[in-house]
Amino acid sequence: MTTFEDRERGEEAKFAHDEEMQFRIQARRNRLLGQWAAERMGLSAAETESYAKGVVQADFEEAGDEDVIRKLLGDLVSAGVDASEAEVRTALADKAVEARRALMGEA
Repeated sequence: MTTFEDRERGEEAKFAHDEEMQFRIQARRNRLLGQWAAERMGLSAAETESYAKGVVQADFEEAGDEDVIRKLLGDLVSAGVDASEAEVRTALADKAVEARRALMGEA
């Protein structure tokens, strides 16, 4: 019985680790995406940092990526930047890869 319980604890620990890594990857991705959008909008370094934090926080509004996409697209269009939803989704995918590579390199 102890072997089964040890295995169960191991699986639970692995699940918790995987969930934490996924959260960290998404937060890093959103920060990178915010920096990308801020650069497109011509924000200063301080404004870029603040904006990137705002993008990370926007992801907590609802499950999935739609809240982040809506925020970025709305902000880009409001700033007069010619941007499409497809462009934002492509940047989101690119930044996800970049974030995963960065975090896996740290681990």
